[in-house]
Amino acid sequence: MKISYNTWAYSSFFVWVPSYTLEETIKRIAKLGYDGIEIGGAAPHAYPAYLGAERRAQIKDLLDEHGLSLSSMLPAPSGGPGNNPASPYIEERRATIEHYVELAELTAQWGGKTLIYLPGWMIFGTSRRQAWAWTRECLTEIADRIAHTGVTLVIEPTSHDTNLCESADDAIELMEDVNRDNVKLMFDTFHVMYRREVNTDYVYKMGDNLKHIHISDNDRLPPGKGIGDWPALVDAMLDIKFDGYLTMETGFHQRGIEPDEDARSGIDFLRPLVEERKKLRLGAQV
Repeated sequence: MKISYNTWAYSSFFVWVPSYTLEETIKRIAKLGYDGIEIGGAAPHAYPAYLGAERRAQIKDLLDEHGLSLSSMLPAPSGGPGNNPASPYIEERRATIEHYVELAELTAQWGGKTLIYLPGWMIFGTSRRQAWAWTRECLTEIADRIAHTGVTLVIEPTSHDTNLCESADDAIELMEDVNRDNVKLMFDTFHVMYRREVNTDYVYKMGDNLKHIHISDNDRLPPGKGIGDWPALVDAMLDIKFDGYLTMETGFHQRGIEPDEDARSGIDFLRPLVEERKKLRLGAQV
């Protein structure tokens, strides 16, 4: 299990300030001891249209220089472009597909293997059956078009923000409907707790198909500062031999949060906990 940090808290996504360049963000996250970085695919960091060939190469060099892996790429939903694969407008669905294809190419260029898929949301007047069909069609086409990149799409259920794919069962159903080798699963502990569900249940339900996890306590707090049962979650991940990234997605939902402190608090809590639970597991096996 490796630990990474999502860049939202350092960008202008959801809340416009504070905001830092991607270059500055990479330096700070590496200095705090993270193994990887999850980059938000939005301005000012990694919106493909704003990244020329020279800057893309510079970012890759900077990641290598600081020993930081690209754990994953996360598209930004809503806003001007929308990027809703369940949109009733064909133009938006087509643009969303192209956005994902561009992000997959960028992910591969920067050495990453994981691109998060957000299934979208139902617009009033659209049936769930129709919205589901649209997002399934979009995901299928994206998966086929990016197969050559080696990037895996991981479906994220997002109960707090959307109304289409909200649970582990929803994500599993969509994965099975698409039935592509490069489409797997992830979950975000914040969304699980929002539903008043149990994080470990998601680990066991998703099993071998679980390839990525967003870590956040309730209210987008760093782990250990809320109500989450983190020892149980780590134990469950050890049970299924999870070897992906645990990515902090915290501290971006409101002003008044210092991103460095947020990032430091998360890794200072989670890294020792993972090592402790590993040692206990090894001790029990002796």
